[in-house]
This record gives sequence, structure tokens and C-alpha cells, in this order.
Amino acid sequence: MLNAIIVDDEEFARSSLYFLLQENCENVHVAGIAKSVSEARNLLSQHAIDLIFLDIAMPSENGFELIPQAQNANATVIFTTAYDQYALKAIKANALDYLLKPIDIDELKEAVHKAVKYIKLNKAENNRNESLKNLANDLNDKTSIKKITLPSGQGYRLVDIDDIIHIEADSNYSVFHLTNLEKIAVSKILKEYEEILPENRFVRIHKSSIVNLKFVKEYNSKNGLQVVLNNGETITVSRRRASDFFDKIKSYTNIQGEN
Repeated sequence: MLNAIIVDDEEFARSSLYFLLQENCENVHVAGIAKSVSEARNLLSQHAIDLIFLDIAMPSENGFELIPQAQNANATVIFTTAYDQYALKAIKANALDYLLKPIDIDELKEAVHKAVKYIKLNKAENNRNESLKNLANDLNDKTSIKKITLPSGQGYRLVDIDDIIHIEADSNYSVFHLTNLEKIAVSKILKEYEEILPENRFVRIHKSSIVNLKFVKEYNSKNGLQVVLNNGETITVSRRRASDFFDKIKSYTNIQGEN
């Protein structure tokens, strides 16, 4: 029997994974459920944990920041993630596993089976640590991301990042503006998507706006610095973010700034 914890900031994701484990993985005992990395650290200090089902994108601290404690606890990590299949190839090469939301029952069973074998083999600690470090480095290289998964009602919606024109903050929601004119509101703050999306493609130009550089038609200073998008929308660039915007747009278009 493996002692496991579930770490995810979304209530639906936590409860659905718990149910799937209860119904399909009799060799896994869920010893605790955490909605943040901080809560997960407390669970690791209180229990002997073999297996961690770990979300990546969470408020305050992302899943990678739990890795040092996972290493110290000698716990195996299975990531539950919104990264697409292309980015996840890096994980497959590193002796650990992942579950792509929404979680498939057969994939869950397979991941648990791999974890059981991995734990039984009792690999040397330095190999485990090296594998975790490689995994974190691979997934932190966000340039390979092609899709993200957005919570939608009682499920999830896969969105190609090439279809995202910009994202705006609306209180504690992030509103995605897509090329098909659709708008998707997600109950996550903008900072979470700023951390997930490729830095060479997306830039935060205002406290309430992230734009996809692919859709920047022009930028001007008629009424302060503004960005005009291909869909005709005009968005203000804040003073404190202007320098970063210029750096990103020059890099994206291969323009060398004047000395």
C-alpha cells in the first residue's frame, strides 16, 4: 500500500482525482489532500509519503517549488498538469510520470503502476534527485508549450496558444480573448498564466493585460504607449512594463535596438 497526497488548488480536480484513486487504485491510500504547496509541506512533515500527485500551476507557489521537500521525503512525484503532449515528452524521459487533465482512468492506473515499480526498485537517491532536476528544467523551458488546459464548468477546455490574442484581468478572473472571437473566463489570477505561457511569445504589458506578440499589429505613443492588436483592440502599456515590452518585441521580431 502506497501513502499518497493530492496537491491541487482546484476543488474539482482534487475531488475527482481522489474519487478515481478510491475506485481504481486499491494499492493507493490517500493520506492527505492539499490545495497549496504550503499545505503539502505540512503533510510531508506529518506523514511518511510515498507518492505525490502534484499540480503545477497554483497561486503563490507552483508545483516545482515542492520538489526539494519531495526529495527530502524520498517521495515519488506524478505531475497533474495542463501542459500539452509536446512539452510533456520531457517528463517521459525522466523515470517519473504525468497525468494530463482531464485525467483518464487507464492513464492513472498506468502511472500508479509505474510509481509502484519505481518505488520497489528503490533507485539511488542521487539518481532520483537528478531526474527531478531534469524534469523541472525541461518543464520550466516553456517555449515548447503548444496548448494549455482551462477549467470550464465541470471539465476542462484545451486551447491552442496560437489562438490566444490576449488575456485580461477581471477581478480574480482571467478572460481569454481568442481568434474565433470567443471569450473564456477562468477563475485564476493573471499571474498564474504569466508564469505558464512562453516568455518569448507572451508579455505582460499592464497589471490587467497579457498580449500574444503574434497579434501585435503596431505600437505607438499617441496617448501614452499603446499596443494595437490585429483584432483592432488598443491596450495601454504601463510605464513600469514598457522596457520589458520593448525587449520582448525586439527579440520576437529580431529587431536590434539602437544604441
